[in-house]
Amino acid sequence: MAPEDFLAPYAAHSAQGQGRRFDEAAHASRSQFQRDRDRIIHSSAFRRLEYKTQVFLNHEGDLFRTRLTHSLEVAQVGRSIARNLRLNEDLVEAIALAHDLGHTPFGHVGQDVLNECMQEHGGFEHNLQSLRVVDTLEEHYGAFDGLNLMFETREGILKHCSLAHARELGPVAQRFIDRTQPTLEAQLTNLADEIAYNSHDIDDGLRSGLITIAQLEEVEFFGRLWREVQQAFPGLSGRRAIYETLRRLITALADDLIVTSTQLIADAAPRDVNEVRASAPLIRFSDAMRKDATELKRFLRANLYRHYQVNRMRVKASRIVRELYDSFMAEPALLPPDYQVNGDDVTKQARKIADYIAGMTDRYAIREHRRLYSLDEL
Repeated sequence: MAPEDFLAPYAAHSAQGQGRRFDEAAHASRSQFQRDRDRIIHSSAFRRLEYKTQVFLNHEGDLFRTRLTHSLEVAQVGRSIARNLRLNEDLVEAIALAHDLGHTPFGHVGQDVLNECMQEHGGFEHNLQSLRVVDTLEEHYGAFDGLNLMFETREGILKHCSLAHARELGPVAQRFIDRTQPTLEAQLTNLADEIAYNSHDIDDGLRSGLITIAQLEEVEFFGRLWREVQQAFPGLSGRRAIYETLRRLITALADDLIVTSTQLIADAAPRDVNEVRASAPLIRFSDAMRKDATELKRFLRANLYRHYQVNRMRVKASRIVRELYDSFMAEPALLPPDYQVNGDDVTKQARKIADYIAGMTDRYAIREHRRLYSLDEL
């Protein structure tokens, strides 16, 4: 019996998928979504995630999460939930591993600055860039640009999209125009992303010393779990107490998502993916858990993401990205030949520059900036 024979009828079955942009023969030993996952893992953009910021820059410590380890954690959480809901684990894994491929160096600040720089040329958004990476920028195959992924993987990567961009992108973004839903696997991966970053950002924040247990105890959700650990293991402290609390946090979020989504799916009773697309979102937290998760996110935003030490690095990163962009726009000859545009199409050149900067790792961006601005690099 094939693995997909165990899937629910409303799951995404690869044999019933909407196909690839360029036709390819089916593989004898792997499903379509397994092939997508494998292509993503072997891509250059995936390897670069190892040196891209999650919250803390790569050189700030060896144990902080990067975009790569974050993506792996999203895939792990997503697969566990998918199995419980009888959804396609391979599709969830493919979306999870690819969802941050278009992220700039230096985390969200890199994206924000690049978007500001690109305002006259269509803007910049990392979800759109992730799709651009897998559709166009990766160069592996003789027959086509990009990775030629399945439609369902591509639409899962595209979590957000404006109507203007949706009209430009065609079928993969049609749901934003029609106000329909993606597959349950795409809906699930979006929330697995939230579960992963809520938990590991707490872990990294505590490891860095920028936030404390005393502060977190004021957050009702975390405080409740922390007290459970203290009751179960009197006197336990340090990393083990933190880990015990965070594993309970992940479990609480995942279990709530499974129970709530199971009931929503049962009530809607979709018979196939088409009925999933026509339904309201069917993968979500309960109202009580959504409230808890939102409180946690607000705490992290106020106390970690906006901490003055994080802000100092944001200012430095912002300057690096902006000055790289400005230098390349003023003098495209500074770019590698593959990123130089023949002719006077400024918007096309700007997009090439955005591709170049977005593809950089943190340390490569720092090194490029030093090459351009430091006399020591002459």
